[in-house]
Amino acid sequence: MIILAIETSCDETAVAVVRNGREILSSELFSQADMHALYGGVVPEIASRNHAATIGKLAELAVKNSGITKCKLDGVAVTYAPGLIGALLVGVNFAKGLAMALDVPLIPVHHIRGHIAANYIAFPELEPPFLCMIASGGSSLIADVRSYTDISIVGRSRDDAAGECFDKAARVLGLGYPGGPALDKLAQMGDEALFALPRPNIEGHPYDMSFSGLKTAVVNIVHNTEQKGEALDKASLAASFAATVSDILVSRVIAAARELGRDKIAIAGGVAANSRIRADFVKSAGKQDLKLFIPPLNLCGDNAAMIGCQGYYEYLAGARAGMDLNAFATLDVSF
Repeated sequence: MIILAIETSCDETAVAVVRNGREILSSELFSQADMHALYGGVVPEIASRNHAATIGKLAELAVKNSGITKCKLDGVAVTYAPGLIGALLVGVNFAKGLAMALDVPLIPVHHIRGHIAANYIAFPELEPPFLCMIASGGSSLIADVRSYTDISIVGRSRDDAAGECFDKAARVLGLGYPGGPALDKLAQMGDEALFALPRPNIEGHPYDMSFSGLKTAVVNIVHNTEQKGEALDKASLAASFAATVSDILVSRVIAAARELGRDKIAIAGGVAANSRIRADFVKSAGKQDLKLFIPPLNLCGDNAAMIGCQGYYEYLAGARAGMDLNAFATLDVSF
C-alpha cells in the first residue's frame, strides 16, 4: 500500500510517500526555522501562511521524487492533532482535497503516534509491545505501545514539555531559536556538576514529570548573575541543564519498563536528537539489558514519513476520515 502523508503541526511543512508503513519512497520538508528565529519562537500565523504557500508544490515534488504517479497512491494520511490549530488546518484541508480528487481513503494520524512510528522506519525488526519515550517541543510522554494502534500513557509532564524547556533555556542563554542544537553543542564544553538544578518528583505518580521549576531555575541563575555583574559559565549551566533533563527522562523510562515487564524501549521526538540524552539511554539500557531503539536524527524531528508509517497501521486498524475531519490543538494519544 502506497500512502502520501502530510505533516503541518507546527513550523515544518512536510510531505512523504511511504510504502507498506516501512519504506520511504520520498520525503520532502520545508523548514521555516529561519523565519521564526527573528521572533525567538514560532509565530502561528506566519507558520500557517507558509504552510499554505508551500504545501501544494511540496506534494508535487514528493510524488515526482517517489518515482510513482498520483494514480498509484492508495491513500492520504494527515496529521490532524495535536499542534498549532491554524497550521494543522492547512494540512487537513489539503489532504481532504487530495483524497477526494484521487478517490482514495483519508487517514487521520495523531502526531505523537507518528513520532513513535519513526522507529518502525529506522528499525524494520521493531514490533510492539515496547515502551517509548516521546519528548518534543509540545509533549513529554512515556507510552506503553501495546500494539501499533493500542497505546497507553504511563507518564507525562504536568507542565512544560522537555523541548519547550530546552528552547526557553537556550533563549535566556542567548543561543537563539531553535535552541536545542545550540544548547547541545555548548553543553559539551561545560562541567555538568557546577550547577545543582531541581529534579522534581510527583507524589503518587512516579513516571510523571515536571520541567517548569527547572526552567525557572535556569532563568533565575542567568538573571541573578547579570544583576550582580558576574561572569556566567554558560557552557556549564547548559551541561547541568542537559544532564538534569536526561536524568528525569531516562530514570523514569527505565523504571517503567521494569515495572511493566518490557524488554524493549524506544525514544522519539525532537529532544531524542540531544546527544546527552541519547548517550544516557544507551548506557542505562545496556546496564539493564534492555533493547534500545533510537531513530536517526532526520527522523527525530517533525517529518511526514513517520505520519505515512503510522497511517498505514491506522488504515489496517480501520481508521478512515470523511470530509468533515477537523483539526484539534490538543488530543490524548490514547483515544
